[in-house]
Order: sequence, then C-alpha cells, then structure tokens
Amino acid sequence: MASLRLLSWNVNGLRAVHKKGFLDWFDREKPDMLCLQETKAAEDQLPCELRAVPGYTAYFDQAERKGYSGVALYTRMQPKEVRHGLGVDRFDTEGRTLAVDFGSFVLFNVYFPNGGMSPERLQFKMDFYDAFLDCVEALRKKGRHIIICGDVNTAHNAIDLARPKENSTITGFLPQERAWIDKLLAAGYIDTFRQFCTEGSRYTWWDMKTRARERNVGWRLDYFFVSESLRGSLQSAAIMPDVMGSDHCPVELIIEL
Repeated sequence: MASLRLLSWNVNGLRAVHKKGFLDWFDREKPDMLCLQETKAAEDQLPCELRAVPGYTAYFDQAERKGYSGVALYTRMQPKEVRHGLGVDRFDTEGRTLAVDFGSFVLFNVYFPNGGMSPERLQFKMDFYDAFLDCVEALRKKGRHIIICGDVNTAHNAIDLARPKENSTITGFLPQERAWIDKLLAAGYIDTFRQFCTEGSRYTWWDMKTRARERNVGWRLDYFFVSESLRGSLQSAAIMPDVMGSDHCPVELIIEL
C-alpha cells in the first residue's frame, strides 16, 4: 500500500497557463498524477515540454473542434489501459473523458459540459451525466474501485456557491443538475472534499470578468469522487485556492492504494 497524491485542475487553456508558470508549479508540486480539463489544444499543438514532462507519461483527449474542451493526464504510474471517451459519438467528439485503468482502480478524468448556452445544450449536459454514470456503474458493479475527478460544472448544495439564491435559476445550480449529483452519491460514490471539510466559502471557480476571486464570490465546481469501496483509503482532500493561472483552482486527493 502506498499513498498517491492526485491533483485535478481546469486550466482554461493549457497553452495559456503554460505561459503563466505552469511547469514551474508542476515541478514544485510533483503529484503522482495530474488531471487537467479544458486544455483547449490538440496534442500536436502543444510544445514538446508539455507533451514530455520528465518523470511522467502524458495522455490527451481532444475535441474535433479546435481550441475547445479537451482533457489531459500526466502520470508516474503506468496504466494497463487508456480509454478515450464514453463510447458515445455525440459526446466523444468533444474530447471530454479519459478512463484510465491502473489495475487496482480506474481513474476517470472528465470535463463535464456546461449547460448555459441553450436549452438544447442543457439537455446535452444532462444526457452526458447519465451516460457517464452508466459507464462508471458498469465498472463499479464488477467490483472495480473508481476515482472520478474533473470540472463537473455544477455546484451541489447551497454551501458550494457564494450566492445560491441569486443563482437558483442559473445553469450550474439548477435543481436537475444538483439532483444528478445526489443520484451519483446515492449510487455509492463519495464527495471526498466534504469528508474532510464541512465549511462554506470553499470554492474552485470565480468569474474573471467581475474580479470575483478577489472577493471570494465563487462556486465549487471541481471534485474528486471515489466509490464507496475506497472510503477507508481516503487520507485527505483539499482545494488549492492560492494557485493562479486559470479561473479555476486545483483540487487535491491523497489516497492509500
């Protein structure tokens, strides 16, 4: 058994955050795994220093549309299998999912859709949620340990955003979006951060246009969930609000596996 430190961060453009000292931060933190969302780049668009970080193997899932979506994983552990997408074309063309089998557990690094553009886009988000849960449940029911991380694009409860009343009709805090997280937890998954912190004012995203970060008027949109089978393996979970470079900040999970 060994402790693994996993970090997850929506970087809002990997090439953009690279110019803001990303690799220096990465070298200081030295996680066992780093999961990134909203990379906004195909692998061949990245400079070599981002594709080949010493000590890590990198995997990328990219959208067909240029400069959009995308996820990446840097790992010190060698996976047994890496799967791109959920196996559903309408979702997988957007480059939102890496499912990585490490043998003792399966890691899902996911950039869940935003539902704010239109009613059709909100339905796309809800359909993605359901397809994703079907995918992880198929594995969990086979006895696999599951770790899920990424930008879920929904604040679960009123404690998870600064202004819940004002945002009760806004995507990201709609009843049906929040109910899906309830469904995920009821199916046997744990919101790891809430196992260690029950306080409010802990957020992972702030609106840049209104300089909301300076006032900590934010939302908790980024999560690590684990299957109930890993409850006893949890060591800590945290938010890293002092890390700059994106409108999101990283989240951390330390787990014994």
